[in-house]
Parts: sequence; structure tokens; C-alpha cells
Amino acid sequence: MMTHLKDAFVDGLLDQGRAEGVAKGEAQMLLRIMAARGLDIPEHIRVRVAECADTATLEAWADRAATATSVADIFEV
Repeated sequence: MMTHLKDAFVDGLLDQGRAEGVAKGEAQMLLRIMAARGLDIPEHIRVRVAECADTATLEAWADRAATATSVADIFEV
């Protein structure tokens, strides 16, 4: 029988890892959406997307990417 120990530090690390995984997945999907729409994605934008850890920002960009005709439409650059 396995005993489950509750440790706030470990739970915090697990939560952080999950959040990073979600953000990474959303960033990858955003890049896929942009590529599927035929947008030319400059390297600095790829880096910006890959380094973004804020899921709300990534989701907002993905919403814009769904109808964007340029990278500027998504990132307001």
C-alpha cells in the first residue's frame, strides 16, 4: 500500500511544471496555426512565442491568428 504525502513545495513544483507544459503546447499550436494560414513567421516572432509563458496572451494571439492575414494582425507589430 502506498502512502500519499502532501508537500506544498512538491505540489508547487508540479503545478509549475503543468503550467509550463500547457504554455509550451499553446505556443506550438499558435505557430502551427500561423503556418497553416501561410504566414511568414520571422525568427524573432518564433522566439517571442516560444518564450511566452502566459497562457492568456498565447490564447489571445491564437484567436487573432485564426483570422489574421499577416503577423502584424496577431502581434500588433
